[in-house]
Amino acid sequence: MKKAIIGKKVGMTQIFDENGKVIPVTVVEAGPCVVTQKKNIETDGYVAVQLGFGDVKESKLSKPEAGHLKKAGVEAKKHLKEFKLENAEELNVGDVIKADTFAAGDMIDVTGISKGHGYQGVIKRHGAHRTDMTHGGGPVHRHAGSMGATSHQSRIFKGKIGAGQMGNEQVTIENLEVVKVDAELNMIVIRGAIPGPKGGLVYLKNTVKNNKVKTGATDISKNPQKASGRNPQKASARG
Repeated sequence: MKKAIIGKKVGMTQIFDENGKVIPVTVVEAGPCVVTQKKNIETDGYVAVQLGFGDVKESKLSKPEAGHLKKAGVEAKKHLKEFKLENAEELNVGDVIKADTFAAGDMIDVTGISKGHGYQGVIKRHGAHRTDMTHGGGPVHRHAGSMGATSHQSRIFKGKIGAGQMGNEQVTIENLEVVKVDAELNMIVIRGAIPGPKGGLVYLKNTVKNNKVKTGATDISKNPQKASGRNPQKASARG
């Protein structure tokens, strides 16, 4: 990956573009992140950097964490995360990465922990249907119903939807557009929604797909037919 930063989800709002069209966005407090450790080929077998985010009292850290950060000569940080950046060799311990590592128009992937909903039924968890609310239906409108045949295979197949823990798992949303960056406020504004509750920890990385169709932009060089709205081969055949 080329660029990455750790941030905190502030919440959602909306902004307007130059044409007056509303854009739903998520505001992220991104950085500043401090390089707390540097990995290299000689000692670790790979090149990467460890970033620290969020100030915290040293008494809140374990002894190994406190000793690790004290050895690096940086203040106590609440969150540590390692990234394999392309410019990792150029960074040194103590360097600061701010929100302006990204710019408006960049496409990124956002990783976070989704909201936890506890133990939920199949209707809320998977969007299953209930039975008709008619007379004689009985008190089983939200029950699971048949799970399969009793004769053969006489078992429930893997992947069958059912009740269980909902949310509270790592989720990555790919190919989101950076709408605005403010380095002074440590703010990155992202088009659309991202995982997690307000105040949740998120990781921002440059995208691995870079498909701009999602934001309405069209790459003419990749799809000339879509850009022009017609098929040039059929047009030439018609003369």
